[in-house]
Amino acid sequence: MSHSIVRRIENALWGAFIGDALAMPVHWFYSPENIRKQFPEGINRYYPAPHPHPDAFMLGMSYQPNVEKARAAGRNYDILHQHARYYRTTYNDFGFSLEDRDGEHGNATAALDNRMHYHHSLEAGESTLGAGLVRVLMRSVINRNGYSQDGFLEDFIRYMTLLRDNKDPYTEIYLRRWFEHYSLGEAPENCAEHQRRVWSIGSVGGLVRPLVLALLNPDNPYLATGMALGHQQLTHRSEMVSSGLSLLAPALLRLVNGESPQAIFSELLQQLPAPAVSGRALFQAYRDHDGPGNIPADETWRLHMSFLNDSVAAKNPDYFATACYIEQALPLMAALGEEQNGDFIGTLRANAEAGGDSVHRGMVLGLLLAAGSKDVPEEWKTGLKDHDELAGEIHQFAAIAARGDGHLAL
Repeated sequence: MSHSIVRRIENALWGAFIGDALAMPVHWFYSPENIRKQFPEGINRYYPAPHPHPDAFMLGMSYQPNVEKARAAGRNYDILHQHARYYRTTYNDFGFSLEDRDGEHGNATAALDNRMHYHHSLEAGESTLGAGLVRVLMRSVINRNGYSQDGFLEDFIRYMTLLRDNKDPYTEIYLRRWFEHYSLGEAPENCAEHQRRVWSIGSVGGLVRPLVLALLNPDNPYLATGMALGHQQLTHRSEMVSSGLSLLAPALLRLVNGESPQAIFSELLQQLPAPAVSGRALFQAYRDHDGPGNIPADETWRLHMSFLNDSVAAKNPDYFATACYIEQALPLMAALGEEQNGDFIGTLRANAEAGGDSVHRGMVLGLLLAAGSKDVPEEWKTGLKDHDELAGEIHQFAAIAARGDGHLAL
């Protein structure tokens, strides 16, 4: 394999961590006005997580493992650790009052002074838990000299249930539902929640680790896509995530092999169907029902699974919601990439300043943009808090990818 391809695999991995850390301080800011107020110079460097977070509703999110069954099975159930006080759980007291409602979703939230940032206490350049789990996958591949599904699941469970070095308090719903099923004695390969029961499972964050895994097969998009889809099913049972991966995994490998980011993003923008329900209409439905969890299942299906016959709306990024959902996020990402002519930092800044689920969009965009770049600016690498450790892991992962058989570990 050529040196340039190995370099682009390394670049892609750097891009994911840079996109994560750059967007972290404004993750889930839904109001661009609040972003401008908090960061008047824009997201022009790494920033720590500010307090309070004006749009936050992390406090009071639910995590309900079956403690009795988990203990009987000898399974650890605490994935929140020192952050359990922020959640409603079966094993810890929740000490916050939720008397307000957030502006976009209509969910119950705390008064402004108590609105904890989703990544409360993270420092400038520090990784979120989502990026930490990318490192779990990378280390699993490195330690086994290739990818093992069972090995990854062992590493994933260990990382989540033991005290970890990543201090991010935000534990996404897919993780909380996964470990609720695990506490009931389900086999690890069957613990993933289904999109049709919890619609947020169909989120852009479900693309990140599968795309990283696809890099182990840089010259075989057929196999890379299959491996990515298989890995996705371990944590995200989602039609929407699978549909996204079927387009993005081959696109990522085309970028690794030297194609132009501008051409790829323009092509994606034409390929992706536009959702029939605009972002404004989606958020209005949430507010009308006092939160998305109160919308009937058949109405939720209509809101998320209806598409236009043409992509006219895809020309206007304002049409899409900045929430986590694949059908909204992917066209927005493609539009931002085309608007910025595939520029690495320009697109990641525009993504962060758009708000919403900017961290997960940033990781996916970072993978794609940096894979199509000859170089990633050194200052953005060294500004990452775990730069030295990341450099070693990225180099070792790329070396395994260079062999072309990193998918063969059992």
